[in-house]
Amino acid sequence: MTTSARSEETRARLLAAARTEFAEHGMSGARVDRIAVRAGANKERIYGHFGSKEKLFSAVVAEALNDHAVRVGLPDGDPGEYAGRMYDFHRSNPELTRMMMWEALYYGDLALPDDGVRSAHYARKAAALEESTGGRLAGDAAATFLALIGVAVWPLAFPQMARLVLGTGQVQPDPEALRAYVVETARRLAPSRYVQEG
Repeated sequence: MTTSARSEETRARLLAAARTEFAEHGMSGARVDRIAVRAGANKERIYGHFGSKEKLFSAVVAEALNDHAVRVGLPDGDPGEYAGRMYDFHRSNPELTRMMMWEALYYGDLALPDDGVRSAHYARKAAALEESTGGRLAGDAAATFLALIGVAVWPLAFPQMARLVLGTGQVQPDPEALRAYVVETARRLAPSRYVQEG
């Protein structure tokens, strides 16, 4: 194996270990020593590849969001099914949801290291949502997109709220029934020209 290939393999192991560590402990609670042990690498490799714990966190979040973008895609016809795909992704990948929550706690409303990239990413999604509704959301696409994220992700980010609000006692709500509700609510928030005309 070449030096470059070994370096990339080490970087990938560090990102995977960091994803677990950050999801469990957040930015403040995560420990570089534990990440290095999980990755089977020297902690100096973390600083060599990423420069700091904050930059490592940003790299982990960027990788997770890229995975989300590839697997969920853009709104492309039925906003309800798009919200359903978001729900499915976050249900299967709770680490991303947890990292978003930790990121909010750490940064609050301050600028993120990759603010510009992330803003452009969400602007593309809002524009695709507007297109998928036949322009019905002109001027409101970004706010509606944010609402769709809330509808799809909130019950997974705060399972205790879902259980208490839906009155299911000690049992979590049925995930498939909850998904169906997410899809239908999203359709009401962003009526699609394809659903209405189809």
